Amino acid sequence: MSSKPSYVEPGSFLTLHYRLAGPSGDIINTFNDKPATLSLGTGALSPAVEQCLIGMQEGSRAVFDLPAGAAFGERKEDMVQWVARKLLDRLGDKAATYEVGDVARFPTPDGQGSYAGAVVRVGHGAHGDGVLFDFNHPLAGQPVAFEVHVIGVL
Repeated sequence: MSSKPSYVEPGSFLTLHYRLAGPSGDIINTFNDKPATLSLGTGALSPAVEQCLIGMQEGSRAVFDLPAGAAFGERKEDMVQWVARKLLDRLGDKAATYEVGDVARFPTPDGQGSYAGAVVRVGHGAHGDGVLFDFNHPLAGQPVAFEVHVIGVL
């Protein structure tokens, strides 16, 4: 007796391999590691990327090319912000050092989650002792290739 194939639906729990890449290359690629497990609708993937998965059959593979800004929105300049060293010390390790290109995680105001910012510049001067972070998603405002292999749908 064969079982009916499973299809991805909103709220599905999935096991999958996936790759997200922009013009500069891969941002995430699970194909050479353990597959990811996630539930649609929880924010693990952007809504536009999740929409690509809806209707895919268990075991299927696909590559989606999303136009600039579709996957992670447009870049917003107000998401590039100086953070004072005093605040960084309060939120994390006082001995931490920051280099351009580093990614730091910050707690959300409710303390239930976190968000990331990439270090753009470390400075002193008009902004005091602080670090300039870019809180945009690394692929914001860029075309994105989304490759996926849906291993299991629950």
